[in-house]
Amino acid sequence: MSIVVTGATGQLGRLVVAELLTRVPAPSVAAVVRDKEKAADLAERGVELRVADYSKPETLAETFEAGDRVLLISGSEVGRRVPQHAAVIAAAKAAGVAQLAYTGILGGPEADFDLAAEHKATERLILESGLPYTFLRNGWYTENYTASLAAVLAHGAVVANAGEGRIASATRADYAAAAAAVLTGPVEEHLNRAYELSGDVAWSLAEYAAEVSARSGKEIAYTPVPAETHLAILTGAGVPQPFAEILVDVDRAVERGALARRNGDLSRLIGRPTTPIAETIADAMADAMAEPASEPISESNA
Repeated sequence: MSIVVTGATGQLGRLVVAELLTRVPAPSVAAVVRDKEKAADLAERGVELRVADYSKPETLAETFEAGDRVLLISGSEVGRRVPQHAAVIAAAKAAGVAQLAYTGILGGPEADFDLAAEHKATERLILESGLPYTFLRNGWYTENYTASLAAVLAHGAVVANAGEGRIASATRADYAAAAAAVLTGPVEEHLNRAYELSGDVAWSLAEYAAEVSARSGKEIAYTPVPAETHLAILTGAGVPQPFAEILVDVDRAVERGALARRNGDLSRLIGRPTTPIAETIADAMADAMAEPASEPISESNA
């Protein structure tokens, strides 16, 4: 039996593997990757590599073994993820895995924004499969905002159509720690459960802009704009129209409060408070100062 992480060389996957290696011996961890070369560092640490591709179901046939505890990290190709996830679920069922954990979206079936649709469809597929499951419904990553700090600093503005909505974000490392806890804890404790994972504190984009101002010494303003204006800014900055529409729709969800919900699941799973946004901003500031500026856009959890 192994603890198997799919998408193990992605931003979240690498953090999950790193967290697992602080909890269990490396030979008990398997990383599912498309490219072994990109995972050479994991192999050097003793992690087993299993090569497979979500988009090629035939490569998944030998990926899982009976009794494995599997983390399905959602794919990054928005619009193609349901068949990709379905292929992983089918392979996991055929193998007889003991647990299939899935990184979905905060709110689960209640999430009412476009980006949630594929996550909701995947959860339904998992339920229909009859596999023992754990739903890790991740809220927003703080890094979705700090990744664009260079642009924010260059333009002196945080631009969004989120109004005064609040965001209960946490870092990728926080969510990775929760996944590791679920995969290494007593399996019966986490089976057939859904965790709504979000940060301990919900903050507004005005507060985010103020924190960036305080730490950078530059005047940063939050500029709320209508959805149509935000869409034009994003597409003008080179964001493809379909993805720009998703970002604008997410901001509408923020304004409605869909990403502000908190119930303490995340901090309980990781055994500590979630990482404060001020700390993440501070950690990202030096890198942001060194990055070339681009248009002030935001990124969303895929």
